Amino acid sequence: MTRADGPLDGQVALVTGASRGIGRAIALELARMGAHVAVNYQSSEDAARAVVQAIEAGGGSAETLRFDVGDGDAIAAGINALVVRHKRLDVLVNNAGIALDGLILRYRADDWKRIVDVNLGGVFHCSKVAARTMVRARSGRIINVTSVVSATGNAGQSAYAATKAGVEGFTRALARELASRSVTVNAVAPGVIDTDMTAALSAETRSAYVGAVPLGRTGTPEEVAAAVGFLAGPTAGYITGHVLAVNGGMSM
Repeated sequence: MTRADGPLDGQVALVTGASRGIGRAIALELARMGAHVAVNYQSSEDAARAVVQAIEAGGGSAETLRFDVGDGDAIAAGINALVVRHKRLDVLVNNAGIALDGLILRYRADDWKRIVDVNLGGVFHCSKVAARTMVRARSGRIINVTSVVSATGNAGQSAYAATKAGVEGFTRALARELASRSVTVNAVAPGVIDTDMTAALSAETRSAYVGAVPLGRTGTPEEVAAAVGFLAGPTAGYITGHVLAVNGGMSM
């Protein structure tokens, strides 16, 4: 998963929610590019260890890092310990998120708080802790994974859409804050991607989703990971505050 002369050789990357799906693909891609990857997870320890093993089997370097992105104190402890071990943190990918769907008239306040704490609060807390190290180093990449739903909306996903739209606004504001220290902040907004979540959809629902994609197919986690890898790499050094859509044209 790595090569000695990779563009991220010698760097340390943290990917939240990296035990499966898009996060797993991102972890593998950054390792392929040469980074040592911290594979964050909350409860899926076996799956996270499997990602590390896959990276190491390809000659890469990785470790697991457990914390709940909805817990600011746990985030600070986990990221600070990572920095103490490696003396650096070059790339942060805020990928972890949850979808608690429901129509607004029946939506529970507890669900609203949880999705905001994880999807929006997690990005805030992770970025805040990581930025301290990146600002001192005058170098770094923060990449947030949002969603096409932030641009298009979707019935039953008002809370999810609100958090993802919030992350995009946060991305632009933080990009302005950190630009003077050569830290870039960008986002990737996936559309309908082949993951466990989409695999669980009914054939009718899946067909409806795909029908809304101009390219007429679902995307792959690897296609999203390639976009993240580009933004993490040296050739994207003059890009900041940008949201890169990887959605087959859904948000055109």
